[in-house]
Amino acid sequence: MTATVLAPPAGGASATPGAALRRRARRRGRLAALLFVLPALALLGALVVYPVLFSVGRSLFDASGTRFVGGGNYAEMFRDPATLTAIRNTTLWVVVAPALLTGLGLILAVLVERIRWATAFKLLMFLPMAVSFLAAGIVFRLAYDQSPDKGVLNAAVVSVHDAIKGASTYPTARGREGSGLLVRDQDGSYRTSASVPAGGFATLPLVGILPKDLPAGSSPARAATAGSSGPGELRGVAYLDFVPGGGGKPGVVDPRERGLPGMEVEAVRDGKAVAGTSTAADGSFHFTGLDSGPYTVRLPASNFAPPCQGVAWLGQALVTPAIIGAYLWIWTGFAMVLIGAGLSTLPRDVLEAARMDGADEWQVFRRITVPLLAPVLTVVFVTLVINVMKVFDLVYIIAPGPVQENASVLATQMWLVSFGGGNNQGLGSALGVLLLLLVVPAMVFNVRRFRGSQR
Repeated sequence: MTATVLAPPAGGASATPGAALRRRARRRGRLAALLFVLPALALLGALVVYPVLFSVGRSLFDASGTRFVGGGNYAEMFRDPATLTAIRNTTLWVVVAPALLTGLGLILAVLVERIRWATAFKLLMFLPMAVSFLAAGIVFRLAYDQSPDKGVLNAAVVSVHDAIKGASTYPTARGREGSGLLVRDQDGSYRTSASVPAGGFATLPLVGILPKDLPAGSSPARAATAGSSGPGELRGVAYLDFVPGGGGKPGVVDPRERGLPGMEVEAVRDGKAVAGTSTAADGSFHFTGLDSGPYTVRLPASNFAPPCQGVAWLGQALVTPAIIGAYLWIWTGFAMVLIGAGLSTLPRDVLEAARMDGADEWQVFRRITVPLLAPVLTVVFVTLVINVMKVFDLVYIIAPGPVQENASVLATQMWLVSFGGGNNQGLGSALGVLLLLLVVPAMVFNVRRFRGSQR
C-alpha cells in the first residue's frame, strides 16, 4: 500500500505575498494616523503635560527655585490662613453653585416646554454665555455697588425699604446747641429740656438742614401767641432755627425762619408717649384732650434716621454669595438648554401613561421625569463642578481689594501667591497641583459617563 502525498492548493503560492501586502498597508495606515495625530500630541504635551510636570517639580522648591524643600510648600499651604479661606470658599462654590444651577436648569427646562415662545426664552437665557467673564464681572461690580445711585440692586432695595417703612423726614437735622430747649437722647431722639404744662407752648429749634432741602410746602414758622393753647391742649412749633444771610436769635422764632412740616411729635408722661401728631406746613403741632400736668415733648428718632443705604453686597459677609449669584446668571442658560435637550428625548408614551393612571404633574415630574433624566443631570452637575473649581475671572473682578482675600478661591489664591504680590511660585505651584488633584476625579468620572453613554 502506497502513501498518497497531497499537493498544496493552487493558490497557496500567492497566499504569503498577499498577507505581506496587507501588513504593509496596515503599517502605512498606522503611520499616516500617527502623522495626523502628531501635531495634536505635540500641542498637548507642550500646553498640558509639560506645564503639569513642571508645576509638580516647581512645587518642591522654595520661592527662589534654588533650594529643595520637598513637601514644605504643601505643609505651608495648609497652615496659611489665606489658603484655608480659599479652600473653604472653593468648597462653598462646589456645594452650592452646581446644585443650584442644575436645579434651576431642570425647573426652567420643564416649564419652558409648556410655553409657546420657548425658543425665544431659551435664547434670552443663553445669551449671558456669549458674554465674557470679564465683561460680566464689570457689569455685576456696578450692579452690586453700595451707592443706590449706581448699584441697581441697592436702588431696588432702597425703593422697597422706603415703600414699606418710609424714609426719614430730616436725616441731617439736629437740635440747636446753646438754645437750652432740646436734649438729645441715646436713641437719637430729641426732647424738651424742661417739661411743658398742658395749655403751654413748646419751641423746638433745629439746625443742620439746608434751606434748599426743605419740603416744597414749607411756610414761615408760627411763633407762640398769647392764649394760643387752651385747657387740655399743648401747642408748639418745630422750625429751622436759621435765617438766610444771618440774624435772628437762637431758640427764638423769627418771621424769616421756616417751619419743618411732616415731623412726628409725641407728648410723653412718665416715660410713655400718651399722644402723637405731625407738624403742619408752618411747623406747628397741636395736642388735644390732655390731662392737666407737665409733659415732655419728644421728636422720635425716626425723624432723624439716616436713609437706607441698601445692602453691602460686596462686604465681607456677602461677597462670595454675591459672586455666586453672578455665576448663576451666566450659566443657568447652559444648564437649561442641556437638560432641555435631554428632556426632548424622553419617551412621551411613558409620561402619558402615568397621567392616564391618575398621576398628577408633581408625581410625573418626581417619579418619572427626574429618574429618566438622571444621566443628563449627572453630566451637567459634574461639568459644573469642574467649572466652578477653576473659577477665577468673576472673583478677581467683582471682589473689591479690601475683601479680595475673603472672596478668594484656589485659582485666585494661586495667582495672588505666584504673581499678585506674593512672588512665591513654589507655594503657587503647590496650590496648582492641589487644584489639579481636585479636578481630576471629576474629569475621570465625566469621561467614564460619556463612554458609558456611547456604549
